[in-house]
Amino acid sequence: MSPLTAECIGTMILITLGDGVVANVLLNKSKGQNAGWMVITTGWGLAVAIAVYSVGWISGAHLNPAVTIGLAVIGQFPWSNAAGYIVAQLAGAFLGAILVWLAYLPHWDETENKDLKLAVFCTGPAIRKHPMNILPEIIGTFILVLGVLAILSPKNLNPETGFPTGLGPFLVGLLVWSIGLSLGGPTGYAINPARDLGPRIAHFLLPISGKGPSDWNYAWVPVISPIIGGILGALFYKSFWNP
Repeated sequence: MSPLTAECIGTMILITLGDGVVANVLLNKSKGQNAGWMVITTGWGLAVAIAVYSVGWISGAHLNPAVTIGLAVIGQFPWSNAAGYIVAQLAGAFLGAILVWLAYLPHWDETENKDLKLAVFCTGPAIRKHPMNILPEIIGTFILVLGVLAILSPKNLNPETGFPTGLGPFLVGLLVWSIGLSLGGPTGYAINPARDLGPRIAHFLLPISGKGPSDWNYAWVPVISPIIGGILGALFYKSFWNP
């Protein structure tokens, strides 16, 4: 498997399980309906861990353009490969959203609320004020990229001074779980441009009965803000951890 294929499949796994838990909680007549925010954040954290375990040894499991760009900015990933990774991540996110749509096919008809249908695919603000919506996405992605780099730093991956190498993806999943619990309330914590844009495109294209608009007026926020946060997180790590 090539690294680009791995990024695509890994992101597909991430979105299938991540958007899948949202569908389980939000859509009518699902057995997980109304299970709440704890279930959603736990599902997303586990989705990240499983996706990273699946393809990390092949591509590094960025699964997120903000991670790819952040690593490139500090010289830990070649810029020449960045565009291919980002395209693969977007494609994987789009495919994952289609799988969720198929898995919950009977439930779209049973769910009248258009906003809930959209929320399965992509994020939206609790209070719609774009300047204030940008900030939590920047902060969340700053913590994400900083945390990933710190957790997976060479000293941590040394069993003699840190933890077993195989524990890294699980800890990254815990990081995403923590971000969701602590910082996810204002915007739903996209913290990943591909995670939001790929499924949003799927929502726009798929024949979902009774769906509303795909909220393109907001769509730029979970794309631009995580990229800014990812760059800042990577630069902060580079400045203070001195790897």
